[in-house]
Amino acid sequence: MHVFGQMIDRGHERVCFHRDVDTGLRAIIAIHSTKLGPALGGTRRWHYATEEEAIFDVLRLSEGMSCKAACAGLPMGGAKSVILLPEHGHPITEAEARAMGRFVDTLSGDYIAAEDVGLNPQFIDWMAMETDHAMGGETVSTGGDPSPFTAQGTFNAMKACLRHRGKDPDFAGLSVAVQGLGHVGMDLCRILHEEGALLTVADIDETRVAEAVASFDANAVDATHILQAKCDILAPCALGAVIGPDEVRRLQTGIVCGAANNILVDPAREGISLAQEGVLYAPDFVANAGGLIWLAGLHLGYSREELDRRNEAIEETTLEILDAAADCPSTHHAAIAVAACRFAAGPTTGKESMHAS
Repeated sequence: MHVFGQMIDRGHERVCFHRDVDTGLRAIIAIHSTKLGPALGGTRRWHYATEEEAIFDVLRLSEGMSCKAACAGLPMGGAKSVILLPEHGHPITEAEARAMGRFVDTLSGDYIAAEDVGLNPQFIDWMAMETDHAMGGETVSTGGDPSPFTAQGTFNAMKACLRHRGKDPDFAGLSVAVQGLGHVGMDLCRILHEEGALLTVADIDETRVAEAVASFDANAVDATHILQAKCDILAPCALGAVIGPDEVRRLQTGIVCGAANNILVDPAREGISLAQEGVLYAPDFVANAGGLIWLAGLHLGYSREELDRRNEAIEETTLEILDAAADCPSTHHAAIAVAACRFAAGPTTGKESMHAS
């Protein structure tokens, strides 16, 4: 499908392509919706095998950000950007970051850039030297690394899954398999370990695996086998599209609740398949909303108390969606229905509770 066809199919407002001659930067910004407010979303710096893969990634990620903001009750829209690297491991430079900042600035605040895979607070600060529309830095912009907030929100969603299954949200002795030990995955492991969970972990970076084993007494498995780990909760926290039809059939867990974006290859299809298999799925754009709440909340001027309250409310939002799925084909469909209601209601002051919709 051509770009316009994909935009129409997903409901996008704008997709912008940019090339910076001096640095070689190639980047795409996709704004899915500004109906509820300016669109905040991370910048992913990644090597894609084809341009088509990059376009698909930025379109699905930006659509997910709209749903994430809507379900979180935030007066924000959804967008995402990607930087296309010529090869894996391509070095980060200040010049590249500042070129990306100038690209972001051309959208005059309709898009607010934040951190995603491949970026760090320093990159955001370099971007912020060229634009006022970047969140997540530590010196020039504000917000810092949102990973701890994302991890805490994902843990809150896990508690909702247990409650939905009629269990106490007690993690002592509970087995949790975490795929991906980046900032969010490692923070989630820390929280789970402190709560007494038994961890199984995997990552392509053996150093991170060794750190998790030493710090959290985790059991390490090969990255190719983590999705089939026998566990109470499976938490994908790496890149998306990891659970397709084949993986659904091989799962040995009762709950899937992770911090990755777009965990399911085809959310509508796999959402139904998981329900048919008796696996409870916490929609990722609901479970992982903590990072967005943190950065969007700072942008909107929320107090720390309000930010913490909204993160804690992820538990109730998730529980309401899981309960509502009894009347829907899947939990994914139930979450989309909540987002659709928020879109229909239009912009708010942002002071409503997360689960008011």
